[in-house]
Amino acid sequence: MGKYQSSKVFDGFSCVFRQWKATTTHCQFLHGYVISFKIYFEGKLDDRNWVWDFGGMKRANTLIDGKQPKAWMDYMFDHTVIIAKDDPLLSEFKMLNNLPNLGSNNKGGLQLRIIPATGAEKFAEYIYSNINEFVKAETDNRVRVTKVKFMEHGKNAAYYIE
Repeated sequence: MGKYQSSKVFDGFSCVFRQWKATTTHCQFLHGYVISFKIYFEGKLDDRNWVWDFGGMKRANTLIDGKQPKAWMDYMFDHTVIIAKDDPLLSEFKMLNNLPNLGSNNKGGLQLRIIPATGAEKFAEYIYSNINEFVKAETDNRVRVTKVKFMEHGKNAAYYIE
């Protein structure tokens, strides 16, 4: 018996990060990319003959960190600075995050996001972990995420596979 799979690309995000452990390359410094990611879904068909309702990301009942899935993606990856939780400069990035932003009522010279680790492979894993839990909950385990492809500027890609 065959399997049903589908996939969806999420794009248009711009973020900055550094891989502080990459001391022999320029990746140790802050650098930014336009990023996108492709999520692969697998499961049984619903009553509409769909594995996953792509528009369901906007209408979901299940939240990721208190946010609708698309809002969570924007929060994490759109005009953000993403730093690993063990980065030795984390306190300096936190300070920049809390500086007054002149010309607006908002605080912060940047939008800091702290995750376990940075780099394309770790971003793919991070997205997988969050989206898979969301999809399984939203579909009562009818659907799961099997793979995430994370892309930097359309040329570099890394995968996290279940």
